[in-house]
Amino acid sequence: MDGTKKAALFLMSLGEEVASQVMKHLEPKEVQSVGHAMSKIDKIQKEEAESVLLAFNDSLNDSTSLGMGSIEYVRKVLTKALGDDKAQGILDRIQLGGVNAGLDQLKWLDAKVIAEMIRLEHPQIIAIVLGFLEPDHSAEVLAEMPQRIRHDIIMRIATLDGIQPTALQELDEIMLKHFEGKDQYKSSSVGGVQAAANILNFVDSSIESGIMDSIGETDSELAEDISDLMFIFGDLMDVDDRGIQALLREVSTDVLVLALKGSEEGMKDKFLRNLSKRAAEMLADDMETRGPVRVSEVETAQKEILAVAKRLADEGTIMLGGSGEDFI
Repeated sequence: MDGTKKAALFLMSLGEEVASQVMKHLEPKEVQSVGHAMSKIDKIQKEEAESVLLAFNDSLNDSTSLGMGSIEYVRKVLTKALGDDKAQGILDRIQLGGVNAGLDQLKWLDAKVIAEMIRLEHPQIIAIVLGFLEPDHSAEVLAEMPQRIRHDIIMRIATLDGIQPTALQELDEIMLKHFEGKDQYKSSSVGGVQAAANILNFVDSSIESGIMDSIGETDSELAEDISDLMFIFGDLMDVDDRGIQALLREVSTDVLVLALKGSEEGMKDKFLRNLSKRAAEMLADDMETRGPVRVSEVETAQKEILAVAKRLADEGTIMLGGSGEDFI
């Protein structure tokens, strides 16, 4: 049973009132993921519910009050759960003691709505907003922005090194013009070359190449730095067999067929040899019998697999890079 289903079972066991209060503290994607899992559960088996509740109880009993309340303790917990980058961003907000109502509400909006809200703002403001959102959400917003400013936005994100609280408060006031709420603020670690690379990973290749070409013309060194940090489908060749097997458990056959349809033979072999003989034969037959497919379909499938790979890497399930010294 994966973590999402456990969370869904746990919330359903709590009852509607308590579950709704807990979900108020989740991110939009977490609400969507857990909500989807809850909708798939027709009825809760007694054994499953007991297992989840016992696991929660064990986890609670393992906790200790030693060190709680110290910022170092919070740092360790957040880093272990979320990774360095996300943990630092949340830690900044905790230390500065605020919640940014305007920017947080953006996470729930459609990309077209966000683009319409910010398209007339200065590119630096747009860059900060996109750096604040999740990479795939930012990529959708970027695709809605005028082509002439896309590369400028990515360059500003790549060269962004944190935001001063006063500047972020001003940005929040701009966003709050579109929402009802109190004047609150937080500082967040947004931007940087990695943030720019993460966003471009989710952008269509036609848009991505145009942005990278424009950045290269302006700053070739920055373009190379961004390119080095971008994770492409071919990089899965460096994932060990155990990681590929974990990835295969999370990806549907239809998506896998499309993704491998446009791959090199070495990549196809890597996935096939990590399947059972029968499953490998069926997958190979599916690829052979599948007619011509659009390049855009292949790219979409590959990006979906990459997104799963990144999630598994964040959870510590797989290691991106065969030698495995760095987690992404």
